[in-house]
Amino acid sequence: MAKAALQALAERLAGWQVAVIGDVILDEYLIGTASRLSREAPIPVLEFERREVIAGGAANPSANVAALGSFAHQIGVIGADENGATLRALLAARQIRTEGLIVDATRQTTTKTRIMAQIGLRFPQQVARLDRVDRTPIRSAVAAQIGAALTGNYAAIICSDYLNGLLTPEVVAQVRAQRALRVADAQGELDKYSGFDVVKCNADEAQRALRRELRTDADFGAAAHELRTQLQLRRGICLTRGADGITVADENGVQHVPAPQVEDVFDTVGAGDTVVAVVSLALLAGADLRTAAQLATFAASIVIRRVGNYAPTRAELLAEIAAHG
Repeated sequence: MAKAALQALAERLAGWQVAVIGDVILDEYLIGTASRLSREAPIPVLEFERREVIAGGAANPSANVAALGSFAHQIGVIGADENGATLRALLAARQIRTEGLIVDATRQTTTKTRIMAQIGLRFPQQVARLDRVDRTPIRSAVAAQIGAALTGNYAAIICSDYLNGLLTPEVVAQVRAQRALRVADAQGELDKYSGFDVVKCNADEAQRALRRELRTDADFGAAAHELRTQLQLRRGICLTRGADGITVADENGVQHVPAPQVEDVFDTVGAGDTVVAVVSLALLAGADLRTAAQLATFAASIVIRRVGNYAPTRAELLAEIAAHG
């Protein structure tokens, strides 16, 4: 698609009501300066400089939806703890609605703490990570509250599954029963989302699902077609392949969407969340799945030039298309 047409599509990403349901995570960064090696073990001693917190997991697609000018409604579970309150505040600061965040006192808020060393390079380097997570399936009473939160007047519902116990078959069935556009970032459990409109998965997830290695465009095309058929998807599948772009299988067949060439790649974290958000909004704006995927590659090329989760704005997306379209 021509630059002008892609830019016109990007302008139409705003104004939609979108629910994002999934495993919300507080990403915590503890950053210190490496001053010396420890006498207790062969590790650097860091002198604490600052703490940074970011809304991650299923909160990141919401951040992308909001940054592109649409209305994001977060649905998920947090604990009755300080990290849960922090996560809610971070979402509210981005104008993301949080009425759908259910507090479950029997669980802790999922938190990923990264220890980062500033050692003279451009960006701090991660030296360790500590996760606090409860992967047991949510209780039926909580699932009922989640189901009530899904009954809003949403144009699309995005499932962001980090396999932390929220998106149980019961909850996914409640999503499937809604009349909105239903999109899933399955993180490997593809069969759970059969009958959805669109599923996004990456190359590794597709290989595990099909139990075979994928190398060539032909391999990925056959895989995308097979998965779309197996899952009985109403619109199609987006199989993300990093620098090789996205392979799409829909009612028009299989097409490979190349990614813009990016030299200064710093971090691929969050790029998949951006893809699923942009694809969902572009479909709402009237695009076919291939064009939606094409637009998503430009948004993802912005994200991978940042460190950590980043949600590009429409202005940034328009500029990216102008520069590389």
